[in-house]
Amino acid sequence: MTGSTDVVTPLADRGDRRGVAVRLRGLRRRFGAVPALDGLDLDLAPGELVALLGPSGCGKTTALRVLAGLEDTDSGQVLVDGVDVTTVPANRRDMGMVFQSYSLFPHLTARENVEFGLRLRGRPAGERRERAGEMLDLVGIGSHAGRYPHQLSGGQQQRVALARALAIRPRVLLLDEPLSALDAKVRVQLRDEIRRIQIEVGTTTLFVTHDQEEALAVADRVGVMRAGRLEQVGPPAEVYLRPVSAFVADFVGLSNRLPGRISGTDVQVLGFRMPLVDPTAAPAGDAAVTALVRPESVEVVAEEAGAGRVVAASFLGATSRVTVVLPDDTLVVAQVDSSRLPDLAPGAAVRVRLRPAPVALGEG
Repeated sequence: MTGSTDVVTPLADRGDRRGVAVRLRGLRRRFGAVPALDGLDLDLAPGELVALLGPSGCGKTTALRVLAGLEDTDSGQVLVDGVDVTTVPANRRDMGMVFQSYSLFPHLTARENVEFGLRLRGRPAGERRERAGEMLDLVGIGSHAGRYPHQLSGGQQQRVALARALAIRPRVLLLDEPLSALDAKVRVQLRDEIRRIQIEVGTTTLFVTHDQEEALAVADRVGVMRAGRLEQVGPPAEVYLRPVSAFVADFVGLSNRLPGRISGTDVQVLGFRMPLVDPTAAPAGDAAVTALVRPESVEVVAEEAGAGRVVAASFLGATSRVTVVLPDDTLVVAQVDSSRLPDLAPGAAVRVRLRPAPVALGEG
């Protein structure tokens, strides 16, 4: 691991390597009476970026630390490139890690920080300097190689940390909330850069975050965790559009919780027939339920005779969110093109309709 003070002895030295397969099998880890991991299974394909998403305490960081070798597991296996590394020390797992707090050495320049892991591996000075320069150029701050951490912005420091993790040519890259300490604009910029670099380098990557927008934007697949287990794992669009549970639907994106009534494999909501994401989850008969409807599935049209009234409008850039109250006091949030805001100002009368997109059912 970069940042270790022990001499590093990699499991293998294969030069410029592409991604390897990673398999987590039946991982269990308890802290006292609290199960942090409860039989976690997860596969990462070679070169894939998987984002683990979930609330605090769901086990996502514990899973990453077990993969890194920084946390023991009570039971289960960690397999990298087909080799069981469950009991292999962290400094022999040949993994690069980027933390939330940068973890740069304040007395070393950016180049020296990037060279650190290579120096532990006994690489010659010329090779270290060349590799560090390549990695700093890759992350876009080659011109700052001679600066110390206190002379760099937060985003620049995190780029140095990423360059340091990549410099050792890790078999697996681990990112633990790497962007949460940055301001919003820098976070988006660096998020996109991380994805660009990961695709270019091809390293298998596990990205842990609590930010659902971040996870959806960078990942090949998103795993949503709850109480030490994976609730759902799949491509971002699938997790967002076809959540397998109310927990996933509520956690990944905003959902309207609207009263509905089951009608076969559909649900009637505000007079509109909506298909269910999972018809097998529907209660039998003509049951009352709560439907989770995405704002983009809601259409609002300014109409003098409309039964709804706009109570709030939030400008979000290209799109905006409009909140409407219906005659029975039900609140509905719609996502609209921002060019329509002048007609949807608070107080405007509107008609509301729902697009027939698949919906999940709420719990409770």
